[in-house]
Amino acid sequence: MAITAAMVKELRDSTGAGMMDAKKALTENAGDMEASVDWLRTKGLAKAAKKSGRTAAEGLVAVAVKDGKGVAVEVNSETDFVSKNADFQKMVAGIAEVALGTSDIDALKASDMGGKTVEQTVTDAVAIIGENMSVRRMNTIEGASVVNYVHNAAAPGMGNIGVLVALSGDNEAFGRQVAMHIAAANPVSLSEADLDASVVEKEKTVQMDIARESGKPEAVIEKMIVGRMKKFMAEVTLLNQQFVVNPDVTVAQAAADAGVEITGFVRLEVGEGIEVEKEDFAAEVAKMNS
Repeated sequence: MAITAAMVKELRDSTGAGMMDAKKALTENAGDMEASVDWLRTKGLAKAAKKSGRTAAEGLVAVAVKDGKGVAVEVNSETDFVSKNADFQKMVAGIAEVALGTSDIDALKASDMGGKTVEQTVTDAVAIIGENMSVRRMNTIEGASVVNYVHNAAAPGMGNIGVLVALSGDNEAFGRQVAMHIAAANPVSLSEADLDASVVEKEKTVQMDIARESGKPEAVIEKMIVGRMKKFMAEVTLLNQQFVVNPDVTVAQAAADAGVEITGFVRLEVGEGIEVEKEDFAAEVAKMNS
């Protein structure tokens, strides 16, 4: 029996299994959907699938650098406890190394990692460790030199926040200072030129509305906005921020003094942007007994 894409999708939707696992299950069972579900269960893949709906907002960010290329990868788990697990850490480190040879998250998931795809490796880990996990994000950067830093390191090269900084010259000590600054200050972009126009326009609108509440003339308000937007840029763009190591100068000035140019950066923080549903204890107990 021919296995169609629609059949694979149906099985994936019902079990949460990976695409290749769903296709193999259908092939092994001549397209029988119920038998394919049982086949996945016997392989431990359906067990992993049952956990796929649970929120995974903990985990680790791992960084790796090689030959002027840096990569940061976020691998999530349900609890912080798993991030301290040596097997989980070994898997995350391996995923980061594989990521150095890929360009995006989909290519990473499909890449080989010890005879299995990265996606299959994570699925197998879910079945063993018993928590939902996912390779959520990856970012790459290239430069004449790339320096990395991890904040709250759980193991070498991985922690709660991962930062990569690309420099035009070789100054690892300064690059590490900048990476630590980025971890703490969390800039939105490198410079004004890299800042999303919609972000700038939204901030300008907000500041205009605030200024108009003062009742001052429009001409005065326009001048007020110029100053407020300059302050905004100094807060959200890396090169215009006050350098944490020496607040008397901007990051751009500190780079010039160090004889290098900062050409880009990456910052990933575990769980950033994930909404975690909170439930009170009474509701949790009630659910357990329902």
